[in-house]
Amino acid sequence: MEETSVKTETTWRSRRLDALGSAIFAEIAEWKAEALREGKDVIDLGIGSPDRPPAEVIREALGAEVLRADRYGYPASRGSSAFRGKAAEWMDWRFGVKLCAEQEIVALMGSQDGLAHLALAVTDPGDGALVPDPGYPIYAAGLAVAGVEPIYIPLRAENGFLPDLDAISDEEWKRARFILLNFPSNPVASVAELPFLEKLVALAKRHRVLVVHDLAYSEMAYDSFRPPSILQVPGALDIAVEFHSMSKSFNMAGCRIGFLAGNREAIAALRDLKANLDYGVFEAVQQAAVAALEADMRQELEPVGPVYEKRRDVFVRALAEAGWGVPSPRATMFIWAPLPSIALSKGWSCRQISREMVKEAGVVVVPGEAFGEEGKGYVRIALVEDEDRLLEAAGRIGRFLRKLEDEQ
Repeated sequence: MEETSVKTETTWRSRRLDALGSAIFAEIAEWKAEALREGKDVIDLGIGSPDRPPAEVIREALGAEVLRADRYGYPASRGSSAFRGKAAEWMDWRFGVKLCAEQEIVALMGSQDGLAHLALAVTDPGDGALVPDPGYPIYAAGLAVAGVEPIYIPLRAENGFLPDLDAISDEEWKRARFILLNFPSNPVASVAELPFLEKLVALAKRHRVLVVHDLAYSEMAYDSFRPPSILQVPGALDIAVEFHSMSKSFNMAGCRIGFLAGNREAIAALRDLKANLDYGVFEAVQQAAVAALEADMRQELEPVGPVYEKRRDVFVRALAEAGWGVPSPRATMFIWAPLPSIALSKGWSCRQISREMVKEAGVVVVPGEAFGEEGKGYVRIALVEDEDRLLEAAGRIGRFLRKLEDEQ
């Protein structure tokens, strides 16, 4: 009789999970839990979750829709025609981009849903994709799940944390099925003007590579800057798609709704994949998103940008007074901060100072290495508390740094 293979070791965990990069975030959660167990008042500036609720008009729309008896069937995974139509209308109003709601927009359970699944829809195992380093963790995680090789593009201070497109070799372009970038950027808070996006589209067309632009922070910019859409570039619909999120723009993070817009073939691919994975976003949530977009176009909502701009100004100034000069970003809810000089003189890593900051000051930040190799030497600080708490955090950090200097 032919022998059958014998399992010598059994594990109920896929090896691909080891490539998802969640270990540091689990570690940070444990640091925070330990500080809370010790009775510390912890100011969590780690996760970029909006601390304000959606506007009343959005909450009222959601409440009314939840009470409707006809909202509890399976929604379409592609999104309702009402939501996709309103998203197309908003794209025209906000960016001057005209889209076909039927073929050029698909609804998402938050943009992370689409970012996690896009590689499965538009690549095959063994393909490559160009992604930023540092980058939002789901970028690399989506590739790992799909069996796609990441080709990292370094984002460095000397280039204003913009990728050097001219440094991407022809061989790297040849290996890539798509290039994924996001401006305004998480975690490095860099911004791109339209000429940069025009160059990106031209290069992608030359090499026949799909451009994937994550524009989650389109409404969270400062100093009168208005982030452009890559779909504003003439001909971009031939080669590009763009993610939009209701989470940051309208404080609807818990609602889990966003959309992908752009190239019809890529939209259809993700739509077909999602049709086999989920039944879409709860209809009541989609209608609340419609209300948010309508209110925004009527200019009835308090913009989120000025709220975070004021927080940025207060916090950056207070940190400087505390002895830690950090760059003042033009967009996003993040400060991408190089390690203070005292930490460098002690030879501390970004992980070590982040750990000590929670332990000694009760302030949570994220070590830059959580976002890639190029993140070493930085921490990401989220402006997700009101101004008084940010001032308190800056004061605690200042006392912590002075204590380190006294110990030198």
